[in-house]
Amino acid sequence: MKNVALITGASSGIGKELAFIHAQLKGDLVIVARRQNELEALKTELESKFGVQVKTIIKDLTKKDAPKEIYTELKQENIEIEYLINNAGFGGIGKFHERDWVIDEAMINLNIMSLTALTRLFLTDFVKRNSGRILNVASTAAFVPGPLQAVYYATKSYVLSFSNAIAEELHDTNVTVTALCPGPTDSEFAKVSGMDKTSLFKKSFSAKMVANAGYNAMMKGKLVKISGIGFSQRLMMALVPFSPIKLVLKQVRMMQEVK
Repeated sequence: MKNVALITGASSGIGKELAFIHAQLKGDLVIVARRQNELEALKTELESKFGVQVKTIIKDLTKKDAPKEIYTELKQENIEIEYLINNAGFGGIGKFHERDWVIDEAMINLNIMSLTALTRLFLTDFVKRNSGRILNVASTAAFVPGPLQAVYYATKSYVLSFSNAIAEELHDTNVTVTALCPGPTDSEFAKVSGMDKTSLFKKSFSAKMVANAGYNAMMKGKLVKISGIGFSQRLMMALVPFSPIKLVLKQVRMMQEVK
């Protein structure tokens, strides 16, 4: 395999579109997700359409040992990763004290722990050979606290901060780290989390558009790419640093309320 991208959460949404983009550019792929049928179908489609090699790994990244198992399997098969795309993640709506802790704990494990572990494992190899690109999918949620999605917003804030910090640590190498911060995106993620029922998702952008923006930003080595938001959201984000925190919290909560 050559020019290999490892993409987590590749069975649908932004992750699936990222896989198509890389395959169209004749890059081979390692695609990771929990759902075997969807992943195998994607493998078949990508290989037949673009003539690339695709390896599937069926793995639940909420489990502690999953990142190490993925890394070890690829090492044993001598598959060198050039692009690490940490896309897998999920969210959910509700008051923190009323939500199921098992679900929120799994969210933290997936959105933070697995992303960090995979980055740590593969980044060591990237630095040794002085090449490689990392794309971590955060969210526009990373820029503000998120009443009614407290844990999800906090995890995405971590992803943005973590990505920016290690990007600076790598400033004197040929390794880059990009944080993709999508706004409301039309995807399975929104439906599963319940976000598609909120006013925030009255206007959403296509997963393909967001994936293209993120992939291009990764290839250019950009630090942060905000994609999939309209003018009003951009204006609100620009005003956040200058607005009273209580007002920001109230506005975010109102956008998160299920209508």
